[in-house]
Amino acid sequence: MEKIRGFYIGRFQPYHYGHDSVIKHIAEEVDEIVIGIGSAQLSHSPNNPFTAGERVLMITHALEESVSLPFYVIPIEDIQRNALWVSHARSISPPFNAVYSSNPLVVRLFCEAGTEVISPEMYQRKNYSGTEIRRRMLAGEDWQSLVPPVVVDVINETDGVRRLHDVSGSD
Repeated sequence: MEKIRGFYIGRFQPYHYGHDSVIKHIAEEVDEIVIGIGSAQLSHSPNNPFTAGERVLMITHALEESVSLPFYVIPIEDIQRNALWVSHARSISPPFNAVYSSNPLVVRLFCEAGTEVISPEMYQRKNYSGTEIRRRMLAGEDWQSLVPPVVVDVINETDGVRRLHDVSGSD
């Protein structure tokens, strides 16, 4: 029998409990999960402070503790041609049967390519978003409760909060 492999893509800036909730939901429907780190080439900016490697660590450490099925974490750099992006993503990813995304552009591009797309419900989106977590980091508010402890460890190890402050400043 063919394995069902789901593909879930996000920027994971940083990985948080909202992502974790979606992945746990996907894990109930598939045999394996491919997690695509979108915009992998971006880092050291207010909206994308973490490197692809740091995001790989965040996701890998978090999923080692929370899912029991095989998963693959694949950094995917942007290409500036949406018409080719699905082919690009497929070319660097293990094969997958279905895409899990609520991002309107991702949904549209994969639908146009004839791929099954499932839009999972987002978990408490107001609190669990990279934008909110980065805002809290900059404001000195509690952000640690919104991410798994292993993600806090990666961010602390890489001095991520200070980096975010540094790249958010002006000259």
